[in-house]
Amino acid sequence: MIGAIIGDIVGSRFEFGAVPQKDFELFTPDCSYTDDTICTMAIADAVLNERDYQESLLDWCRRYPDPMGGYGNRFYQWINADNPVPMNSFGNGSAMRVSPIGWLFDEWEDVVEEAKKSAMVSHNHPEGIKGAQCIAETICWLRLMRFSKADVERKVEKFFGYELPPMRDIKKIGSEGHFDATCQETVPMALRCFMDANSFEDTIRLAVLCDGDTDTKACIAGSVAEAYYPVPEWMIEKAISYLPDDMLNILGQFYERIQDSCGPKKR
Repeated sequence: MIGAIIGDIVGSRFEFGAVPQKDFELFTPDCSYTDDTICTMAIADAVLNERDYQESLLDWCRRYPDPMGGYGNRFYQWINADNPVPMNSFGNGSAMRVSPIGWLFDEWEDVVEEAKKSAMVSHNHPEGIKGAQCIAETICWLRLMRFSKADVERKVEKFFGYELPPMRDIKKIGSEGHFDATCQETVPMALRCFMDANSFEDTIRLAVLCDGDTDTKACIAGSVAEAYYPVPEWMIEKAISYLPDDMLNILGQFYERIQDSCGPKKR
């Protein structure tokens, strides 16, 4: 979960800002958590405290109505509707918020089902559901099965139909100013960044350097990388310095729940 939050915060200042350059500074005063972190907190809160996914998302998003970068137009309408109904969306929001499910459930059937439930309240298009399921399941594969990257890539293609694009193509899209806002694009792009990286920090950097939807791409890539690489303590400390108390409370509950799964990783 902290991997997703770090990716969100690091990528936040580039989403609608300057094009990221090699060796960019990870954390600056211009960084902030965005809707990615808010929605991730909502999903974690729902599972940890036995809340309905829709109820929790509405609570958190209405509690933080104006995050850096705002909410997507259709999701903003959903948040503020008197009677919110699923939008048949395949936007990448379902995948960027799902990481807690990959950690809080240990049976793959539960992971897939809960990821579907978390997506369907707003992103009920088959591609929106698939994107959430893929990221949650990938996290579960890495943290419980200790699959290799090659195994994960094969399984992602076999079970979810995602063919991960080569990095050169992702960077080309970014350089052309394309904003990758769908699960079909962002999920395989974020996974390729993880596959090609050699550390947690490198994963975040690659995702941001691909430009486009930098905070969400780095959020998704970071959520997966946390299940494979150790996260530097200094990055954790820096990221939590951006978070308000209610988010820190959920983060504390989350890591207390999964502490048995968070031992040192050996690769």
